[in-house]
Amino acid sequence: MSKRVDHEVELAVIIGKRARRVPAEKAMDYVLGYTILLDITARDLQAEAREKGLPWTIAKGFDTFAPVGPRVVDKRELKIDDLEIGLKVNGELRQLGRTGEMVFKVPELIEYISSVMTLEPGDIIATGTPAGVGPLRHGDKIEAWIEGIGMVEFDVLSEDAILC
Repeated sequence: MSKRVDHEVELAVIIGKRARRVPAEKAMDYVLGYTILLDITARDLQAEAREKGLPWTIAKGFDTFAPVGPRVVDKRELKIDDLEIGLKVNGELRQLGRTGEMVFKVPELIEYISSVMTLEPGDIIATGTPAGVGPLRHGDKIEAWIEGIGMVEFDVLSEDAILC
């Protein structure tokens, strides 16, 4: 359905216990740990929906559009204040930043999100991405990493190349 699918590497926050209307000062008490999330977006469908005034969540909701991994790191084992985060496509560096440069810090995100909806154990919050978001094509190889968590590697396959 899409002619332009983009990559975004993000720190993923895994919620450890039910969180509703949590103030930022207590937000970290609700975190289980962290992992890597690739936020894949059908950018053309997103733009089309925005133009029409429609919700653009469809652009992020396709099967396979939010792979996570390689593991969940316990929050007690990792300080997330200033970790390197990056992504390569076919060996070419596309994104490189630090978690300390995030626009919204994890406690702020949890405070805001939990004011709108109840977060449940196992819920994942994608925290935002460094500059360098760009397109993917069938056959591309993605390498994404966050310091202290590890690296994930994925092959990009067009939908018609995947056997169900």
